[in-house]
Amino acid sequence: MEKEVISHGVEETFEIAARFASELEAGAVVCLEGELGAGKTHFVKGMARYFGINPDEVSSPTYTLINEYDGKLPLFHFDCYRMKRLEEALEIGAEEYFYNKGVSVIEWPSKIKELLPEHTIWIKIKSLSSTKRQFLFGKLY
Repeated sequence: MEKEVISHGVEETFEIAARFASELEAGAVVCLEGELGAGKTHFVKGMARYFGINPDEVSSPTYTLINEYDGKLPLFHFDCYRMKRLEEALEIGAEEYFYNKGVSVIEWPSKIKELLPEHTIWIKIKSLSSTKRQFLFGKLY
């Protein structure tokens, strides 16, 4: 099952992400795929806003690998871009987060695909212009 949504700006991306987040439960794992600058972190900021987390506090954990935010549901934001080995994800306890009482959101998930649970939701983000983005929601990409 695949669903497509188009955003025409950052605020609309926040709204799309918030609507999506409203349907999630504890233990959800969400993978965001897209090129650099596609809007992955803006999507996470919109999810964070829904969970009662200040979006201005959300940043991509490129160098730390994971950021944790406390909200209605804890939000665990992974960025696997700089990972060289699958073992790095194991070393930070990634699998424990995936079965936790929060929501895990993963940027660059292909680097840890082998660790992802079957119930993972995939979102492919494509930049259509400087402000317009396409979001494809599905089970696997």
